[in-house]
Amino acid sequence: MLTRRRFLNDASAAGLLAATGVLAPAWARGVPAQTMTDVDLTIAETAFSANGRRGIATTINGGVPGPLLRFREGDDVTLRVTNRLKEDTSIHWHGILLPNGMDGVPGVNFDGIKPGQTFVYKFPVRQSGTYWYHSHSGLQEQLGHYGPMIIDPAGEDRVAFDREHVIVLSDWTFENPDRVFAKLKKDADYYNRSKRTAGDFLRDARANGLGATMRERRKWAEMRMTPTDIADVTGATYTYLMNGVDPATNWTGLFRPGERVRLRIINASAMTYFDVRIPGLPMTVVQADGIDVEPVETDEIRIAVAETYDVIIEPTGDAHTVFAETMDRSGFARGVLAVRNGLVAPTPARRAPPRRDMASMGHGGHDMAADADSDAVHDMSAAAEPADGAADHAAMGHDMGAAGAAAAKPIRHDHPGGPGVAMMAGGAAQDRLSEPGVGLGEDGWRVLTYAQLRNAGMTHAPEPSRALELHLTSNMERYMWSFDGVKFSDVDGPIVFEHGERLRLVLVNDTMMEHPIHLHGMFVELDNGAGHKRPLKHTLNVKPGERMSVLVTADEPGDWAFHCHLLYHMVAGMMRVVSVRKDGDVAASAHAGHGADKS
Repeated sequence: MLTRRRFLNDASAAGLLAATGVLAPAWARGVPAQTMTDVDLTIAETAFSANGRRGIATTINGGVPGPLLRFREGDDVTLRVTNRLKEDTSIHWHGILLPNGMDGVPGVNFDGIKPGQTFVYKFPVRQSGTYWYHSHSGLQEQLGHYGPMIIDPAGEDRVAFDREHVIVLSDWTFENPDRVFAKLKKDADYYNRSKRTAGDFLRDARANGLGATMRERRKWAEMRMTPTDIADVTGATYTYLMNGVDPATNWTGLFRPGERVRLRIINASAMTYFDVRIPGLPMTVVQADGIDVEPVETDEIRIAVAETYDVIIEPTGDAHTVFAETMDRSGFARGVLAVRNGLVAPTPARRAPPRRDMASMGHGGHDMAADADSDAVHDMSAAAEPADGAADHAAMGHDMGAAGAAAAKPIRHDHPGGPGVAMMAGGAAQDRLSEPGVGLGEDGWRVLTYAQLRNAGMTHAPEPSRALELHLTSNMERYMWSFDGVKFSDVDGPIVFEHGERLRLVLVNDTMMEHPIHLHGMFVELDNGAGHKRPLKHTLNVKPGERMSVLVTADEPGDWAFHCHLLYHMVAGMMRVVSVRKDGDVAASAHAGHGADKS
């Protein structure tokens, strides 16, 4: 209960933080959020501080992140969103199952919220777990337009805990996001401060021989990138935040000795993968993307953009650092779990920047030019792409019907090509679900992998009747990102799922970077060998050179966005619309709006 004494204490703490120019949200200061069914949210520009600098953020109810929304499974909720900006805005409820018109993607399933207008979202709450919400308009998400969301189960929570903390990780830049995007279009390596030098070449030549080093350098040049291309946007411009505050501010989550503490970790960043650990303290993963999983004890978790993980910890000391190191090692977000305010714990040293190798790119021992020309470059594709890169959706297999029934054998097509495809993993693409990822697995501690995830419940859906393969494609030199070599603004129609059908979706990452792929409106079942215990995901981290298979039940009619959740990749063209069509419906053609290419 919120007593008068507690209110005064919280108000005093808020005043102290405000006086220093840093005001963490109430929920991040331990003020409990009650379940709600009726909410008012206002989108506006608000002053924001980080690392001693001041700027302007796009905020929800005045904060970065926005307010913690807490619902209960089975309730009906109403959210009135008022736009005080000078431009259109929106809110997408990430991972939430809801009617198509409430999904909040301008140009796909609603018109957006005009300046001065209020849009009313109404939907039944059909699930439980840890989720989040964010803008789907322009680059507002990069400016602070995001917030956490918890849905309590209708019955007893199968996860036992004494206390919980929500941890929202994000990246912040004082640059105008449009300028960041413009810099990337001109030079994709603009923010890469770890490029290889002449000294690196000499060291490699001494270690591996001049010929081998020259061949290795030539292959990287053909791919138009270097082994140090880990992240497009880095600590060169980013400050990394935990619950809206910078590392020096020392966000603190309190606990009492002996408690089981649940951490609800949300990666709400625009472009940053975080490797999360609590040095010396194991974490037990109990939920992934809002869905309960069988407990897995681990020491480190790589959280892709837009993913969420819930973990249980049992603190053993007075203070423990929560350390979220960026995948490229250019920075970190941090906070502390402590028995009282004011305590700190040691901050680990950042690890050396990782380097990619040819094997992890799907090119180990392969000649790239030969791979590209080989008929065996891969055995199935979503589409035969014309030479100019324009999509031919009639040839995409959307109408192929049953292809081998239970086996769901895909139809073989040519590999996507065109100006948006600079290289390809081809037949070398492989299952990487058991691999921790670049820069992980060599420190002597356990790292969570997708192969370890098991649904806490059971799935009994039938086998798919058809298969669809999509390639994640890019031309890094021109900062072009796409599916099957076609950027969103050039797509001539949606990908059509028939309502109620069961299909296998195969994602092949032909690029040299990780991509968090998000399908709106539906969960997918990750085919990781778990059979009827396949984990459900709303966002999939697809590694370079990886072939990943998921099963989809197309049970949510309407048009849904399907995109990479790296914000600048999406606006550069890595997006499609999936249209779940009932018999007799005309497939929608709307695909303009937020995801349209800005180049």
